[in-house]
Amino acid sequence: MKRVVSVSIGSSTRDSKAIISVCGQEFSIERIGTDGDIDKAVELIKELDGKVAALGMGGIDLYLWSGNRRYVLREAKKLARAAQITPIVDGSGLKNTLERRAIEYLAADSPELFQGKRVMLTCAVDRFGMAESLQHTGSEVLYGDFMFILGLPFPIYRLRVLEKAAGIVAPLVVQLPFRLLYPIGDKQNESPKKEKFAKFYDWADVIAGDFHLIRKYMPDDVSGKTIITNTVTPEDIDFLAQRGVEQLITTTPNIHGRSFGTNVMEGLLVALLDKPLDEITPEDYIRAMDEIGFTPRRERIQTEGCQI
Repeated sequence: MKRVVSVSIGSSTRDSKAIISVCGQEFSIERIGTDGDIDKAVELIKELDGKVAALGMGGIDLYLWSGNRRYVLREAKKLARAAQITPIVDGSGLKNTLERRAIEYLAADSPELFQGKRVMLTCAVDRFGMAESLQHTGSEVLYGDFMFILGLPFPIYRLRVLEKAAGIVAPLVVQLPFRLLYPIGDKQNESPKKEKFAKFYDWADVIAGDFHLIRKYMPDDVSGKTIITNTVTPEDIDFLAQRGVEQLITTTPNIHGRSFGTNVMEGLLVALLDKPLDEITPEDYIRAMDEIGFTPRRERIQTEGCQI
């Protein structure tokens, strides 16, 4: 059995483990949180290095992307460098393939989901594949990078405008402590700042992106909305149900009641492909996903005990 472990700087309350069979092979996939302690995550990666088939960096990205430009987060480099033997991934390989294809699949399968609708994507530089695909769905897209990362009330409605702005701001942002940019550790369990960007949640028909960013400013009532995200637990689904969310779509599959992060799924594919990480291409990921049969998880949300 091959073991894939995501070492996350997120809350340990979200830890999970599952045994799954993929393409005739058994895999143990696991998520271990360090409650915001980056040094602890580094030590854990060092302990697991050479002992598991693949490692994932959870709760943090190594790269932010805008157009063809790639920006490296300073603190994420500590985690990436901690593994010397085992391949370590941050999920960006799947954000460029799986999430791009998920939007394309949904747009083809259910065009009414996007056509003529309003979509708010919390952070495009984190989900560049999704951001680019949304441009072609017939929807109006709000890119919330300045809102959800910097807390500034500056919505952007054109991806090209965002790319120009990112070229100025991103080189500075990636040098900041990551805790200033994204909820880590116990911050993931804090009550949402529900009034700050409520009007933009009201504006949107579809809210897409990282779950913790979506949750960060979610108002009490988002009745009838569709959420497109990935890493959700049963508790997260209850949270969405209490706020009236109509439909949940995750770009990663439902495994034992939860959707694991893209870094876990990318680690799984790396272990399955069994080739050096620097030799794996986007085509390799696509071929493996086709063989496994990855399609978006899509389900109605229970509200007040009744299914919508």
